[in-house]
Amino acid sequence: MLDSAIFAWIHQLVGWLLEPVTVAMLALLALAIWDVGVACGERFGGLARWRRLPAPEVERRARRRLERSDLIARLGPILGLMGTLIPLGPGLAALGDGDLKVLGVAMRVAFDATVMGLLGGMAGFVLGRLRRRWYDELLDAMECEREDAR
Repeated sequence: MLDSAIFAWIHQLVGWLLEPVTVAMLALLALAIWDVGVACGERFGGLARWRRLPAPEVERRARRRLERSDLIARLGPILGLMGTLIPLGPGLAALGDGDLKVLGVAMRVAFDATVMGLLGGMAGFVLGRLRRRWYDELLDAMECEREDAR
């Protein structure tokens, strides 16, 4: 039953996914690194310049950047899990055939993918938490300034 054509096709399709998943994970990590730089710029001067903007514009910018951080936080572990599971199938099949060298390579790829995915997720999570606090403080300060001006 498990030797049917549909399972062979699915196995082939999943095997093709390893490289795109790896490339997507590396792109996500590059985005996370870039976003860390953007956040450092915000923290050390950028948010002070945002005070001159109208509140709706600050909210729009904040929402876009929080969405990007949330995307990184969610996609990192998902891609890491995919990068973990994809090589484990052939690795376990190699174990059944007694080929420990192939199993070793598959396990190394699987664990590397897990770590990279978690790293991306952690960066997105931390950025999201910090930004939420920074943006809330900024909007609260802008609201206080507006009330003082009245």
